[in-house]
Amino acid sequence: MLQQTIQKTVEVTGIGLHSGEPIRLVLEPAASGSGITFIHAFSGTEIPLTPKSVTETKLATVLGERPYAISTIEHFLAAVYAYGIDNLRVVVYGNEMPVMDGSAISFCMLLDEAGVVKQQAQKSLLIIKKEVKVEQDGKVALLKPAKHPRFNFTIRFDHPVIGEQSFEYQFTKSSFIKEIARARTFGFLRDIQYLQSMNLALGASLENAIGLDEHSVLNPEGLRFEDEFVRHKILDAMGDMMVLGATVIGEYSAVASSHELNHLLTMKLLESSDAYEMLHLGEIEESYELSKVFA
Repeated sequence: MLQQTIQKTVEVTGIGLHSGEPIRLVLEPAASGSGITFIHAFSGTEIPLTPKSVTETKLATVLGERPYAISTIEHFLAAVYAYGIDNLRVVVYGNEMPVMDGSAISFCMLLDEAGVVKQQAQKSLLIIKKEVKVEQDGKVALLKPAKHPRFNFTIRFDHPVIGEQSFEYQFTKSSFIKEIARARTFGFLRDIQYLQSMNLALGASLENAIGLDEHSVLNPEGLRFEDEFVRHKILDAMGDMMVLGATVIGEYSAVASSHELNHLLTMKLLESSDAYEMLHLGEIEESYELSKVFA
C-alpha cells in the first residue's frame, strides 16, 4: 500500500461556524513523506498535523496558537481519514474550517473532485498493540487492538429525541460515505443563544447543524438517520484520531467522549511506546485483511 495525496488543487468557500464569515479553503497536493500541514493563509503560519499542535478542545478541535490558530478541523479530517490521504497542504483563509452542511460529505465531494493518487513511498499505518484508556467525569475513550479499524460510541442526552444511542461501525471508505459522512453536528437552542451572546457560533443555522429545542428537532427536513447524533460523534472521533497523522488500525470505543477526551487519548497513546507500532503494509500480518479498507 502506497502513500496518497490529491491529484490537483481544489478549493471551496463556506461559512465559518463561529465567525459567521466566508472562509476560503484550498487543498493542494503534497510530496511523499511530508504529511498533512495546515496553513493559516493570512499569516503564512504552517501547522503540522500532530497531537502536539492541538491547543484547544472546548467547542472544537483547534490547531496552532492564536491569533493564527485554525479550528473545527475534525469534520474535514474524518474525510481525509476515510480517503486514506497521507500528504496534503490545507490552506485556510481564516481561523476556522468552513462548516459546510455540518457533516463531512461536502469534504468527501471536494476530495472526489481533487482525485486521489498514489505516490512512491510506502504508507505507514498505526497499529494498536495494547489497550490505552482515558476517563473523565464518567466519560470514557479507549483504543485497543483489532484486525480492522472499528468505532463504537454511546451517547446519553436527557432529551426526548436523543436519549441513549449506540452505534458500532467497522470502517471502510465506502461504508463511511454511506453511514457516517452525512451525519451532521447538532446543538441545543438554549446553548446557541448563549454562545452567540459571546460572539461564538455566529454562523450556526439549520443549514449547517441539527437544531433542537426542549422537545423536538427544529430542522424542517428532519433527521438524515434516526441515530444521526451518535453517528456524528463517530465522525468527530475519526477526525480526532486522524490528528495522529496516520490511519489507526485498532478499535476506538467511547461513552460520552468529547474532543478533549479524544485529544487526551491520542496524547496518552503516543506516551505509551509499547501500545502502538508504525508499520508498512508489507510488515503487517496477513490476518489484518486491510486490502478493502480504502476501496
